[in-house]
Amino acid sequence: MLRVVKLGGNELDRAGWLEAWAREVAQAGPVVIVHGGGRAISALSGRLGLPIVQRDGLRVTSPEVAEVVEMVLAGPVSRVVVGALSRAGVDAVGVSGIDGGLLVAERYDQNLGEVGRITSVHPALLTALLAAGFTPVVAPMAPAPDGSMMNVNADDAATAIATALPASELLFVSDVPGVVLQGVAAAELPVAEVEPLIGRGVVTGGMAAKLRAAATALAGGVSRVRIGGREMLTAPAAGTRLVATTVNAALPA
Repeated sequence: MLRVVKLGGNELDRAGWLEAWAREVAQAGPVVIVHGGGRAISALSGRLGLPIVQRDGLRVTSPEVAEVVEMVLAGPVSRVVVGALSRAGVDAVGVSGIDGGLLVAERYDQNLGEVGRITSVHPALLTALLAAGFTPVVAPMAPAPDGSMMNVNADDAATAIATALPASELLFVSDVPGVVLQGVAAAELPVAEVEPLIGRGVVTGGMAAKLRAAATALAGGVSRVRIGGREMLTAPAAGTRLVATTVNAALPA
């Protein structure tokens, strides 16, 4: 069973958490990793005196910030993730969205600058690495048709890759137990409730982005999607599972 794992960027500074996550990956069977890195991008942008601006959860990306995104994600962030996996006995290989023509994107909104929406995925490189026994670690940036490099949301990249492979399951992994409703991590959440929950402000920010990406993955044919902690890699019932059908769930008003 092939799975795509989106690793949250905020956890990359926590060496103990990352090492434990890598040990879970070592037991999980074939996976493709897609990682974020927003905190590291902001840190380097700040040191370089570049503005750090977000609109609706997306980073406003000038050409200079786009260079920082590419430098950070394909450089130190990729090395941190690959290194942790290697120490856990996983044969990991860092790649970016430009390698092997993996991702292609178009500009999302002129007001956001070099922010891209993925238009196509060519997973041949990933399938070749998997067939050779390697675990691909994908830095989510993608070229536009004009050759400019786009900053791509990691949740959206993981969703597009999971749909294209196709993957049996997509996991959004970070340091949360799942989608917390009324103080408890829900075991299941109907896709039909995603936008109402976001509209009422019950879920916001990064979790709202994950829920929307999860709904897109299910609509695209990924049969199973969960949001939660690293234990999802080895515990089939862990986290919150997004389901396409309506179930009886106690949802906050």
